[in-house]
Amino acid sequence: MHENFNTYYDNIDHSFWRNLCVEEGAICQFSKGEEFISAGEVARYIGYIKSGALKYVAYSADGTEHVVGLEFAGGFVADFPFSLLGEKSRISIVAVTNCEIFCIPTKDVETRLETDESLRDIVAATNVALFDTLYDRYISLHTKNAQKRYDELITKHSDLFAIFPLKDIASFLNITPTHLSRLRKSD
Repeated sequence: MHENFNTYYDNIDHSFWRNLCVEEGAICQFSKGEEFISAGEVARYIGYIKSGALKYVAYSADGTEHVVGLEFAGGFVADFPFSLLGEKSRISIVAVTNCEIFCIPTKDVETRLETDESLRDIVAATNVALFDTLYDRYISLHTKNAQKRYDELITKHSDLFAIFPLKDIASFLNITPTHLSRLRKSD
């Protein structure tokens, strides 16, 4: 990826979160298909991805999987900020490849928040940056057609199909795999 897929990275203290996970966390292995976080449970960890890729998945009432986010090596993985609030996750985060993730227990970060004002400021700034990224995606979903969303995604991240299955990218774009295949053929 030549540009940050998750644009909030441009507006957070990336080195703080990385160092927190790497220096105070432990390396954990997640196999392809294994959940880092399960919907309906309070997330146990915040992680920095050493290697691999994951997808954020929401499930509709009938159990249909909807990919709502993607994460890569060098990025963070968390149900943020809900895990810090002790709230059950509304999504699952699933390894798309085998992953190595530096994991720090959410409880450790929660405990530090009680007394560490600078950490509270970093969490608040991270929340704002996340909201900004998600709000931009929401607006894009409503103001751009599928072709435009696909073109923008592939222009910025041409290697996405080497990492994620077509069905996951289609779901992320909120289109069917068949529609995505047609868009790819029209390139």
